[in-house]
Amino acid sequence: MMNHPPPPRRRSGRRFGLISVMFFAVFLCFVGGASASLYELFTHNSEAQQSWLLLCGAPVVVVIFLFFVVFNMYTRFGKPLQSMFNAIDAVAEGNLAARVPENNSDMFSELFKRFNKMVADLERSDKQRRNLTADIAHELRTPLHIIQGNLEGVLDGVYQPTSDHINNTLDETKLLARLVEDLQTLSLAETGQLPLHPTRFLLADLTADLTSSFSAQASSQGVELTTIHADPDQEITADYDRLNQVLSNLISNALRHTARGGTISIETEPISGGERSARIRVMDTGSGIPADDLPFIFDRFWRGDKSRTGRTHSGLGLAISKQLIHAHKGSIEVESETGNGTSFTIEL
Repeated sequence: MMNHPPPPRRRSGRRFGLISVMFFAVFLCFVGGASASLYELFTHNSEAQQSWLLLCGAPVVVVIFLFFVVFNMYTRFGKPLQSMFNAIDAVAEGNLAARVPENNSDMFSELFKRFNKMVADLERSDKQRRNLTADIAHELRTPLHIIQGNLEGVLDGVYQPTSDHINNTLDETKLLARLVEDLQTLSLAETGQLPLHPTRFLLADLTADLTSSFSAQASSQGVELTTIHADPDQEITADYDRLNQVLSNLISNALRHTARGGTISIETEPISGGERSARIRVMDTGSGIPADDLPFIFDRFWRGDKSRTGRTHSGLGLAISKQLIHAHKGSIEVESETGNGTSFTIEL
């Protein structure tokens, strides 16, 4: 890790403290010396001695008192604020590892805690941004290399331009197109610029479309796909296509990790009271998600269980789902236990 040189402000603060101490020492010696000299001049007059002692001794006491006052003020206010300014300068220069010691001042401890938390959030965001750039480059590079290799192989006569090679190359272009589309959707959703087209519709109609879309795949995998409605006539107001996209992501993930003989169920129920009116659950009896991975499953390009990172999906589905639900002012949560399935709960 690169060591950063101490900021110039820290050196200036040290010089200021040293000069202040020297100034007080010289001033104290000057006043003391003047008092002693005057005292000697008036040794023949006891009344004058007392007057000069009072006149010259008082400033010495005042100077000593002021010295302790200034020193105390510097310790209580100057030094903590100097640490704060040093940290601000370091952050401004790009050192996001800079922190302010929180035990230096009881008076500013809450300010320092909030400052350190803000810088820690900035450091985490910067790290995520760097990781995102690397992940995008990796996800784009892999299909591009496959396409390039297939085309060069055909041109060099290594591969015959059969329908299999052409279809494999076409699949890679589709993967690239889906990745770019997912990134655009995620970017628009995160910045609040994704247009929504809310309509009023029956939840039962939405789940019917979903089961119709996935029933063939579920049947071929030997997985039972069911729907349960607490109120078959329940209506909600939302963007039908975007909500369909979210639930399709969840069902697609569930099918990927549910073994033959398992079950995937979609349940809906109304919510009484509060701002939200509907709850939707997508539950499966699949392999589940390890507890250590749960906090990260909504991250972009999440890489937890390697079995979940096949090249048939971009790794952005859950991140997009979370942003789409938040765009609806809703919430999405997950509960899972390894070996006992996963349950996603959406409230709108």
